[in-house]
Amino acid sequence: MPRVLLIEDDAAVRDGVTLALRRRGHEVAAAASGEEGLDVLPVFRPDIVLLDLMLPGKDGFEVCRLIRAERQLPIIMLTARGDDLDVVLGLEAGADDYIVKPARGEVLEARIRAVLRRTALPAGGETAGTEPGPAPVETYGELAIDRAGLVVGKGGQDLALAPSEMKLLLFLSATPGQVFSRQQLLEHVWEHSYHGDARLVDACVMRLRTKIEDTPRSPRYVQTVRGFGYRFGPL
Repeated sequence: MPRVLLIEDDAAVRDGVTLALRRRGHEVAAAASGEEGLDVLPVFRPDIVLLDLMLPGKDGFEVCRLIRAERQLPIIMLTARGDDLDVVLGLEAGADDYIVKPARGEVLEARIRAVLRRTALPAGGETAGTEPGPAPVETYGELAIDRAGLVVGKGGQDLALAPSEMKLLLFLSATPGQVFSRQQLLEHVWEHSYHGDARLVDACVMRLRTKIEDTPRSPRYVQTVRGFGYRFGPL
């Protein structure tokens, strides 16, 4: 089962989430502050981080940026409200998804599994039952995409993409030129079945463009089709 690092200063929430996840077989390390969480991170070596935004000392936004600067570990924000600026700022800081507190154990489990699947299943890769032959590296201008190895490079240098950024790029580039609405991307990339979370898509596109585009405001790879959504290319 995935190892979970929980960084949450509210003792009641911390204990409740820890108990819910342990009941489902997860090994959980809980930290009461951002500083403690950053100290625990290299020792515990979690598969995913659940990160409260409103922390004493280093807040969740700073902790998220610090984690992202060193490793592309899946991060889910925990927030008390789901309709405020904090969510957008957290996504821009590098979080892959968010959960509104309080959350039931089955919701936590489903969201953790959905985020982790993004790191394990290449979009447009082999289907079940096929032999995994050596897949060629796809090249689009200066961008190179290795679907089997989950590696993206530009100009000969590997790019550090967060799980959501990687899955979004793999999904869009699997069918260059095809336009996908934000809702379609939510369902295929984030596995969200409900409406209203276009900010997940928009924030991820913004972060991805800063890494793969020469000029993020004039994107060559991930393009906006006004009134419809996003597409990969045409170059």
